[in-house]
Amino acid sequence: MTKFSDLNLDPKVLKAIEDAGYESPTPIQAGAIPPALLGQDVLGIAQTGTGKTASFTLPMITLLGKGRARARMPRSLVLCPTRELAAQVAENFDTYTKYHKKLSKALLIGGVSFKEQDRLIDKGVDVLIATPGRLLDHVERGKLLLTGVQVMVVDEADRMLDMGFIPDIERIFGLTPFTRQTLFFSATMAPEIERITNTFLSNPARVEVARQATASENIEQVVMMFKGSRKDREASEKRKALRLLIDAEGEKCTNAIIFCNRKMDVDIVAKSLKKYGYDAAPIHGDLDQSQRTKTLDGFREGDLRILVASDVAARGLDVPSVSHVFNFDVPSHAEDYVHRIGRTGRAGRDGKAIMICVPRDEKNFEAIEKLIQKTVTRIDNPLKSKEEPAKVADDAQPNADEKPKRTRSRSRKSAPKEAAPVVEAAVEAVEVNDAKPVAKPDAPKSDTQKPAPKENRGGGNRGGRGNDNKVVGLGDHLPGFIAMSFEERSAS
Repeated sequence: MTKFSDLNLDPKVLKAIEDAGYESPTPIQAGAIPPALLGQDVLGIAQTGTGKTASFTLPMITLLGKGRARARMPRSLVLCPTRELAAQVAENFDTYTKYHKKLSKALLIGGVSFKEQDRLIDKGVDVLIATPGRLLDHVERGKLLLTGVQVMVVDEADRMLDMGFIPDIERIFGLTPFTRQTLFFSATMAPEIERITNTFLSNPARVEVARQATASENIEQVVMMFKGSRKDREASEKRKALRLLIDAEGEKCTNAIIFCNRKMDVDIVAKSLKKYGYDAAPIHGDLDQSQRTKTLDGFREGDLRILVASDVAARGLDVPSVSHVFNFDVPSHAEDYVHRIGRTGRAGRDGKAIMICVPRDEKNFEAIEKLIQKTVTRIDNPLKSKEEPAKVADDAQPNADEKPKRTRSRSRKSAPKEAAPVVEAAVEAVEVNDAKPVAKPDAPKSDTQKPAPKENRGGGNRGGRGNDNKVVGLGDHLPGFIAMSFEERSAS
């Protein structure tokens, strides 16, 4: 088995590696470090969590052990897609430069004061770690020159593509010397990424330790096909299903990262979990850098159990002991799924990835299975199984001895169906026939004649055609003023 002592690294670097508790390199480290030490360009392709960061930090420290940086002209440059990944790379340099006191570094990321960053650059730094946007801000302000860069590293290049940084990367390449050494690392090789490597890398040593876009074999992957009872209840029922999935894992779920596609959903899910007593906190790009750093530190140290994150945290979270990853949403890009679940099952540990898939995301889910060339195991909806007993009770037939319960109408405006003919008759009674009324002799009263039923009083009944000219709805007596009005109208 290859050991770090076999890779011709600086003795001070080897001592720092030993202090960190490492003895044998990972496959990507064993493949990338030797050509990097020889000054070759390196194209490293490996899944996330395989130790790519040390693949370039260790040879860089060895190469930069001699020499000194000049003001505003860094000797090396590391580009990272997110602040969190840049901060992680900076921590790696702090770990492995433990015995290189003269080597200096600067971290250029958003959310931090320009003054402090300018002060470090003015002193001169050996290693400059930056996100593309903040780096170009310093260049445009005239505070930074890249003409002295000897080694340039592009980390997580496929993520750069997803975030739209490729034009910035091409511009930064143009600001660095043509003779620089380039170390290029990516988990996947999209056509655009391959075009850049063909343009800016010179005969690179290609190191590919795993098939592109594959997940670690240590990760158990399952998916729950979810469908809400109603469209307006889907979101709340989905959050409830998530809580049941977390509870079902029990003590196995020591800590977890929950990924959502939208920042708004990150906040909603985190708030919902807190409401039901779960130790959770959100992290996404709209939060202040200080708050993001505090949340990540709490998660790394074990003070926070559940981290609800957007894809900003899918890269650069080096927490080896993450037991579970929950995909609350199916990622829109299949490659993001690999990076998300790569937060668990790191450093040889076992992990579990659970995903919730709603009907509208089934096409994206099919793309994921096609990419990883594996059928993800389906699991039952815990919410459905929990509600089945209640459903059976609702469907049970009542006993014959039981009387049906009386129910009141919900709205006072709703009238029983029997009242419809009465209402219709009342409306028709208002319509007065323009024909001249015909006077009829009074009909003799009979002792056996009964008054009209109450339900017919106050309403017309045009069912009998022989009474078309008779005013109905006023009983047997016709007031005189109504007859007078008819006579006046006919006289005119």
